[in-house]
Amino acid sequence: MRAALTALTDELKRLRASGVKTVSISEETLAHLRKVVGSRAGQRVNASGARNEFSAGTSTSDAAGKNDAPSRAPGVSTFSRPESVTAPRAAQTATAKMETVTPAPKLPPPPVVSLPSGDKQTRWDALFAQVIADPVCLQHLRPGKKVVLGVGDLDAKIFFCGEAPGAEEEIQGEPFVGPAGQLLTKMIQAMGLKRSDVYIGNIMNWRPDLPLGSAQAQMGNRPPTEEEMQYCLPFLRAQLEIVNPDVIVALGSTAAQGLFGYGSFKTLGEIRGRWKPFAEKPVMVTYHPSYILRNPSNRSKRAIWEDLLKVMERQALPISEKQRAYFSDK
Repeated sequence: MRAALTALTDELKRLRASGVKTVSISEETLAHLRKVVGSRAGQRVNASGARNEFSAGTSTSDAAGKNDAPSRAPGVSTFSRPESVTAPRAAQTATAKMETVTPAPKLPPPPVVSLPSGDKQTRWDALFAQVIADPVCLQHLRPGKKVVLGVGDLDAKIFFCGEAPGAEEEIQGEPFVGPAGQLLTKMIQAMGLKRSDVYIGNIMNWRPDLPLGSAQAQMGNRPPTEEEMQYCLPFLRAQLEIVNPDVIVALGSTAAQGLFGYGSFKTLGEIRGRWKPFAEKPVMVTYHPSYILRNPSNRSKRAIWEDLLKVMERQALPISEKQRAYFSDK
């Protein structure tokens, strides 16, 4: 249970750091969270209405700061930490302890990746064989799931880098094939390219695990830990060596932390839209496509699009006036 709560806390911190202020959850999950936090604090939520760290409610502000919050499915509540409500002291203490829990190292040192000589496809095939046979990667797979390596044009000039596979990705063994991946494909097409023209990968090669639910299936995702990403980083570096792109696009705060190091920035806004080096390649940091799925406003879309325009300009891709005006406020 502690691992699950720690993972949840880390995910909420990541979302808050990237600007997200509200998250939708079911009433059942909300009740369970209240029960867990209450039990850890050694007390129940009091009858006068005082609430713990997670409280039901609604918000009209999206992560971009507009009063056009995304619609919610029936039966789903939005929860956030209310500024005017103070949690019981014991609950606050329990929550503070959860936030300071640091998992003990569990992984061996990162692997040493050695690529053979030959053409790009030969080298990529050798890397793929090493990844799918890696004992640590295999150890973290659920039964019937797949290790994930990047896909795309091995001569691509643009390398899109995310953090980790999700539910759909570990089934298909391919990065960015779920809802966020479908949106990424549309973003690439808006740049005047096809998905097959670029290379798409993740730092992680397996889906970060959470305890299984009652249906014996993992519900939701958590961000990978620093240790997990450090372990997989040699595989990402090997892909960069093979593809040798001109630029990298880092998708989201967690991916950027994995590339530049944890603690290298406090919020994504500090480095978003700016070029930073990694592995002797220029990196453009932008939001993860899931940011738009949570905050489908023109302001959110425009923020990512401005970053992609900088990538297009650097790559001397043609940009029409229509493209420059995408998602601009009229």
